[in-house]
Amino acid sequence: MRPDSRMSRTLHALMHMEYADGPMTSETLAEMLRTNPVVVRRMFSGLRDCGYVTSEKGHGGGWVLAKPLAEITLLDVYRAVGEPPLFSNLVAVDHPECLVEQAVNAHLSATFKEAESAMLAKFEQVTVAMLAHGFKVAIKDGRKGR
Repeated sequence: MRPDSRMSRTLHALMHMEYADGPMTSETLAEMLRTNPVVVRRMFSGLRDCGYVTSEKGHGGGWVLAKPLAEITLLDVYRAVGEPPLFSNLVAVDHPECLVEQAVNAHLSATFKEAESAMLAKFEQVTVAMLAHGFKVAIKDGRKGR
């Protein structure tokens, strides 16, 4: 199964939007993310519904930030893109009647739930602006990238 990269791609796009000279079209964002414009529109629909971005149709239109990156947390983005799985599912259900499998699954499920709670708590503390700051530092230091 292919990993779900919606969150990473969305964060990538939001940071580029911060430094864009104007609206960015779905086509421009799709080219940058190496995907299809339909995927970008689908990804951004949740962000638009939450009020983080807006879009305008027609010549000169595209996606723009509706809120500063300092007001958008990783948790906000995670929720807006549909709460993709944070971890792969390592719980087996080959033999649900097996007591060993039940014991293993109970422990793994509890551990995953605890790890997920910790990760979401961290997501709530980090803004997209904090990520953008790391980008600015890298540029200032002369590191290359896109």
